[in-house]
Amino acid sequence: MSTTDTTDTTAKTTETGHRSLLVKQGNAGARAVKNRIAIGVLTAAMAIAVVPLLLIIWEVTRRGIGAVHWDFFTTDEPSYRQEGGYRAGFVGTAYVMGGAILLSVPLGLATAVYVVEYGRETRAGRRLSDLIRFFTDVMTGIPSIFVGLFVYGFLVSSTGGLGQGFNAFAGSVAIAIIMLPIVARSSEEMLKLVPDEWRNASYALGASKSRTVLTTVLPAAAPGLATGSMLAVARGAGETAPLIMTILGSQYLVSSYFEGAQGAVPLQIYRGARQQFEAGIERAWGGALSLFLLVLILVVLARWLGSKANKLK
Repeated sequence: MSTTDTTDTTAKTTETGHRSLLVKQGNAGARAVKNRIAIGVLTAAMAIAVVPLLLIIWEVTRRGIGAVHWDFFTTDEPSYRQEGGYRAGFVGTAYVMGGAILLSVPLGLATAVYVVEYGRETRAGRRLSDLIRFFTDVMTGIPSIFVGLFVYGFLVSSTGGLGQGFNAFAGSVAIAIIMLPIVARSSEEMLKLVPDEWRNASYALGASKSRTVLTTVLPAAAPGLATGSMLAVARGAGETAPLIMTILGSQYLVSSYFEGAQGAVPLQIYRGARQQFEAGIERAWGGALSLFLLVLILVVLARWLGSKANKLK
C-alpha cells in the first residue's frame, strides 16, 4: 500500500477505527437534493395555509375599520337604518364571559390538581383520573350547539327545566361547559412539568400535601396555567350557537345578570350580517374586527406567558 493510500484511509477513519463524519458517503448528493425538495414542499404547504388567514385578516380589517370608533362602543344598535354601536353586545359579552370564567377556571384548575397531585396515590384514584381524562377529551369534541341545547333544556325552558328564561347566567353556564375541558387538560399538562424534586424538597421541610400544592406547585406552574385559561377564554368569546339558545340576544343594554334576554357581540354580528341594509352590515364587520382583536390580544398574552412556562422544561 502506498503512502497516499495510507493517508486517505487514515483521513476517512477516526482513532477508534470508525468512519469520520467529515467524509461524505456515496449517496450524500441525492440525500441533499431530497432534503431541499422536502423543505420546498413544506414551505409551500405553510404558505398555502397562511394565505387564507391573511386574506381573512385583510378583508375583516378593510371592511370593519370604518365602523370602529368611540360611538361604536358607547351607543346601542338602532332599530332603523342609521349608524349605531354594539354597546349592548360588549356589555353582554363581558357579563357572559365574566361568569363563565368564574365557573370554569377554578373548577378546571381543581380538576387538574386532583388528577396530577392526588389521583395517582391510590388505584381507585388512578381509575377516577383516567375517567376524568376520558370525559374531558370527549367534552372537547362536543359541538357547541349541543351544549346550548342542554343548557336550554335544563335552565331556560319551562318544560322539563328550571324555567329561568333567557338570561346571561344561562349563557355563562353554556360557555363555561365549553371552556372547562380546555382549562382542565391544559392545566394538567402544566402541572406535570413541575419537577418532582421540588415537591420532595417541600415535603422534606415538613410541608403537607396541600401546602406543597398551594405554595410550590401552583406558583411554579402559574404562567402555563394562565396560558391555558386565556386560550379557553379566547375560544369561548367567539361562540355563537350556545348563546342563541341561552341568552337569545338584545340590541339594548340590559343590566340584569339573571333576568331578561342579554346581548352579545357574536349574536349581533350574526344578525347584522343577515341584514340588507348597509349600516347593519358595516356594524357586523366592525363587531367582527373588534372580536378578532380581542381574541388576538388574548392569544398573544397566552403565548407570552407560555414562553415563561417553557422555562420549567
